Amino acid sequence: MELKKRKQDIAGTISLSVVRLMFFFLVVVLILLLSKIFIEGVSVLSLNFLIDEPRNNMTEGGIGPAIFGTIAVTLLMVLFTVPLGVFSAIYLNEYAKDTFFTRIIRTSINNLAGVPSIVFGLFGLGFFILFIGKNLDNILETGLLFGQPALLWASATLAVLVLPIVIVSTLEALNSVPKSHRDASYGLGATKWQTIKNVVLPQARPGILTGTILAISRGAGETAPILFLGAAFFLPNLPVADLCIGDYCITIVNPTEQFMYLAYHIFIMATQSSNPTQTLPLQYGSTLVLIVLTFLLNITAIVFRYRFRKILGRL
Repeated sequence: MELKKRKQDIAGTISLSVVRLMFFFLVVVLILLLSKIFIEGVSVLSLNFLIDEPRNNMTEGGIGPAIFGTIAVTLLMVLFTVPLGVFSAIYLNEYAKDTFFTRIIRTSINNLAGVPSIVFGLFGLGFFILFIGKNLDNILETGLLFGQPALLWASATLAVLVLPIVIVSTLEALNSVPKSHRDASYGLGATKWQTIKNVVLPQARPGILTGTILAISRGAGETAPILFLGAAFFLPNLPVADLCIGDYCITIVNPTEQFMYLAYHIFIMATQSSNPTQTLPLQYGSTLVLIVLTFLLNITAIVFRYRFRKILGRL
């Protein structure tokens, strides 16, 4: 018995050592990668680099339009996917009965997370542009307005891409709410929707925001889905339009315009530039900006999640 226990202790020690070694190896690789990007990219960072448009065959200028396009697409993607994903998860978890059909839907949602992103790009081209966009143009008689690659369709396609992440994380957050809290709400006379709105969702908000963070990280760094959906090689003009009501005008994002995108911009400079070596510093600088931009968007969601958790802790 004592010999068996010693063998188990040795096996446990070896397993723990292997896990620690793999963890530290991953951390070292990550630190080296980020250090390389930071050291090479920080040398080209400046205010002009962040706001100017690229010039001279991508070898000069800045990435202002690409930053603007990335933020616009990402925020529009979040506006599309979060309400749809959250309400879908609420229906599956709170209203739908556990039948063969709902189990098929849950399995399909999990499988969608593993579909290659290029497939979503082709889906967006066929469904959003050729089907919805073309039909909208025919119905509204707008010429070629919606039936072409645009910021709107790129955001919608990325929303479909990250939708399984939001649904799964929301389902987990809803399941983490104790059943006794629901029963207490019902016992006080609350309806099902009142229970969901006032009891379940406030406690599930941190988990929902976790899904939003993962969705932002996945969507902001994707390149393949937007290749066919409006990402431009060189577009110095921002995708904006003036909305005027009487004498008062405001500038808004025009969702029917093409756009520049940081991930696509980096891809083009690395593969299509006439002199990739000359653009290498710009590639590192653009990559560093993309990482920082994604980090800032994530930090915003993390701050909201922390505040919700703090509010829940006071209740």
